[in-house]
Amino acid sequence: MNPAETAATPRLTSFSHGGGCGCKIAPGVLSEILQGAARLPVPPQLLVGIENSDDAAVYRLNDEQALIATTDFFMPIVDDPHDFGRIAATNAISDIYAMGGQPIMALALVAMPIDRLPLNVIRRILEGGESVCAAAGIPIAGGHTIDSVEPIYGLVVLGLAHPDRIRSNAGARPGDRVILGKPLGVGVLSAALKKGELSAPGYAAMIASTTQLNTPGPALAAIDGVHALTDVTGFGLLGHLLEVCRGARLAARISAAAVPRIDGVDELIARGFATGASQRNWAGYGNQVRLGSGIDEATRTLLTDPQTSGGLLVACAPEVVEEVLATFRRDGFAAACEIGELMVGEPAVDVVV
Repeated sequence: MNPAETAATPRLTSFSHGGGCGCKIAPGVLSEILQGAARLPVPPQLLVGIENSDDAAVYRLNDEQALIATTDFFMPIVDDPHDFGRIAATNAISDIYAMGGQPIMALALVAMPIDRLPLNVIRRILEGGESVCAAAGIPIAGGHTIDSVEPIYGLVVLGLAHPDRIRSNAGARPGDRVILGKPLGVGVLSAALKKGELSAPGYAAMIASTTQLNTPGPALAAIDGVHALTDVTGFGLLGHLLEVCRGARLAARISAAAVPRIDGVDELIARGFATGASQRNWAGYGNQVRLGSGIDEATRTLLTDPQTSGGLLVACAPEVVEEVLATFRRDGFAAACEIGELMVGEPAVDVVV
């Protein structure tokens, strides 16, 4: 945002009661809401629906093609409108990659306070989203707009994959290794940003992480030993790993020391920066997490930190770990690493040093 715009325009984040994926409904509350929802008959062509809290719905079109459909939108996590648009679009497209698919087109979802936000700012949000769709090789083919109290932007995204290469969050097997594609800490950085305490390098690291498309998804799904895929977003690493555990009816163990984090995040946590969503996440699923000796509150904050446009989480056979890591690194995911394993047991996560 240039100086002239800054002087005349309120900060985008000042409109938001919660930004990015941190504004998701807390997992415990969401579970309670959905508990009594009516379940309609499911056609056999629907390969993935709502049963395992997966990243997207998948519908078999024929023997060679399955359609992947998803939507994601949120309030501003940053004040620069172009960056906000880029982050929101990257986050929405990620769900297609997280199913092992290739995106084919998007529809824009736009809700803006027209009376309080200059039209050129709204235009820049849309241009940010368009730039990411162009990088992903897909058009924005339409959408919907409304006048809203808070700025909200996101996408409906459609993708394709071979039905045999769909990778849900429920396919993990005992003995699988857990690999994380991006470092954690976006929520912590956003909390510091909102209080005016995030350095320029910290902001640059945050934007680099949240606008990096999860392009390894289709290549990972093509590896025979990759059994499950998801991405880490608003429920934090522990929340999304628990979804993998529940879907496969397995337990997991992760090493906190192995979990990658964005540079400077540990220092910010030590200074007290965290999102309210981190605590809500823990309240929603902490009863299924066992923290080992030496795991302090700062580590818990990191592992429950809501990630906006976070990394892919992979469950794969031990013999393909190096192939999975090489696939990540070919697409520029230098921080990708093995962080744990899955085993027979009731769905839960053990966190050790």
